[in-house]
Amino acid sequence: MKLQLSAAALALALAVPGVQAQTEIQWWHSMTAVNGQWVNDLAKDFNASQKEYKVVPVFKGSYDESMTAAIAAFRAGNAPHILQVFEVGTATMMASKGAVVPVGKVMTDAGYKFDPKAYVPAVAGYYTAPNGQMLSFPFNSSTTIFYYNKDAFKAAGLNPDQPPKTWPEVTLAAAKLKASGHKCPMTLAWQGWTQLESFSAWHNVEFASKQNGLAGLDARMKVNSPLHVRHIENLANMAKQGLFIYKGRGSVPQAAFTSGECAMIQTSAGFYGDVAKNAKFAYGLATLPYYPDVPGAPQNTVIGGASLWVMSGKKPAEYKGVATFFNYLSDPKVQSESHKRTGYLPITMAAFQLTEKSGFYKEHPGTDIAVNQMIRKVTDKSRGIRLGNYVQIRAIEDEELEQVWSGKKTAKEALDAIVTRGNELLERFEKANKG
Repeated sequence: MKLQLSAAALALALAVPGVQAQTEIQWWHSMTAVNGQWVNDLAKDFNASQKEYKVVPVFKGSYDESMTAAIAAFRAGNAPHILQVFEVGTATMMASKGAVVPVGKVMTDAGYKFDPKAYVPAVAGYYTAPNGQMLSFPFNSSTTIFYYNKDAFKAAGLNPDQPPKTWPEVTLAAAKLKASGHKCPMTLAWQGWTQLESFSAWHNVEFASKQNGLAGLDARMKVNSPLHVRHIENLANMAKQGLFIYKGRGSVPQAAFTSGECAMIQTSAGFYGDVAKNAKFAYGLATLPYYPDVPGAPQNTVIGGASLWVMSGKKPAEYKGVATFFNYLSDPKVQSESHKRTGYLPITMAAFQLTEKSGFYKEHPGTDIAVNQMIRKVTDKSRGIRLGNYVQIRAIEDEELEQVWSGKKTAKEALDAIVTRGNELLERFEKANKG
């Protein structure tokens, strides 16, 4: 009798609409703190908007760690459906033949209209192959901007509504902050990205040959130019005088700004959500500083952050779920809310316009800086940087710049070493991916 009842109950359950199992979509990411909450909320809101699919966000460590874990999982046959990859991993993912499915294909196969022209050009262009096919879905796209502590500026006799625009002005502001008793006038996060990559584009000078790698695998590093040497020398002098305090790699120095310890920082626009929530002082956002005697400066900044890659080897129903989720993320309202909450770029022009119309930029001065830095007209030297083995090159940049800040190497020695060591990795990548 019990068996009959169970069978009847099963039949009844199958007959009830909406009881069928949802298709689960695994999404591996590297977002922490307030941005981690944002990712969880996006998945939660999408899951609540429909009943067919369930997106499960899984934190897999730093960008480097999640990429390594995904490659191992792919080889073992259990990769996630969606992998968040930071921009420096783009060339590596593009070269991973058979491991990924282009996002353009995923969207069109699922019957969704997918127009790369709807995206901010500098964003879409970075994730598009030479044949015009968009390879990954722009997600938390960012760029580098300048944050400063208005209360600290006021205490130092500086105008809190006039952030420094040039590097000479930054040095003067740092000196006044130090004179007023500030122990950390300035720090830097993501030093390779902010002081070499973004610095190069902002001054319209090459970071690497072959249009910074976008025009071919035979690109080579060019960060030991006279301008690069001059800039790193200036930072080294600031470090000696206690005007610039090195606080570590990646995003680690950001905590020193939020706590009020350091008064100025250059880092990702995506740091805004953290500052807005946790800073207990008045703060300002500004454009990156530049050298006024450099022709063509300021130009535009380059993309940072990450995009979402679709891994291969999944079922058609699962790809339909991925496409449905991406279509949800593309909605201008969802985009605009994400942009307001995090500081990451609104990846479509429609979302940017919607945010502008809402009055958000007027209510929160400076929140449009990242977009305006990115939508300037780009040149072949400022379109972006796409180099192979770039995760390892970033580590080299960190190692060599640390030697400068500690006084063990001159700026020229360190930058020459970055070029030599970086080129060895680029040559290796070119050989491995020819043909």
